[in-house]
Amino acid sequence: MSTTDMKYQRKADYDIDPIYLDRWSPRSFLEKEVPEEVLMSLFEAARWAPSAMNMQPWRFIVARNQEDRDKFHSFIMEGNLKWCKTAPVLTVIISDKQDGSHAFDAGAAWGFLALEAARKGLITHPMGGFHKDKAREVLNIPDEYDIQALLAIGYQGDKSTLPADLQDREQPSDRRPIKESIFEGSFTHS
Repeated sequence: MSTTDMKYQRKADYDIDPIYLDRWSPRSFLEKEVPEEVLMSLFEAARWAPSAMNMQPWRFIVARNQEDRDKFHSFIMEGNLKWCKTAPVLTVIISDKQDGSHAFDAGAAWGFLALEAARKGLITHPMGGFHKDKAREVLNIPDEYDIQALLAIGYQGDKSTLPADLQDREQPSDRRPIKESIFEGSFTHS
């Protein structure tokens, strides 16, 4: 789906930069390497995310050659593995638990990375469908780090390359209206 097509589907309630509407999480990846300078620019953007007390608790474990991707494939659940095998870059996002806001800050870093990827013409797709215990073992992640997410990074491919059960889902999702996410003064149940 092109950016032009997305603009007709996704509408903001208030005026925002189009990059927020254009960024989504496709599953169809081209088997095309991401140049070093381009890939490192995503992590450079993440580096500048807000961080409580400047702790910068996020870390990224990257797989961008076949040997490393095969290690990552060993802990990815089948539902995600069937589409992410073509992604040229896989990344596990972890955060140092000594910082009380480590998960929040790692999420901010992921957001900066995702927006820079969209700006550079790349796609990203975060995943929770992987075996964290096995990832910890395979990647030698110390216990003082929480495993936050697994991320596929690359160039968007055609949805026809996906398994049939995923092709219909290969489109940007909408969001609930902003008024359903904001509460004045205190939380209220609907």
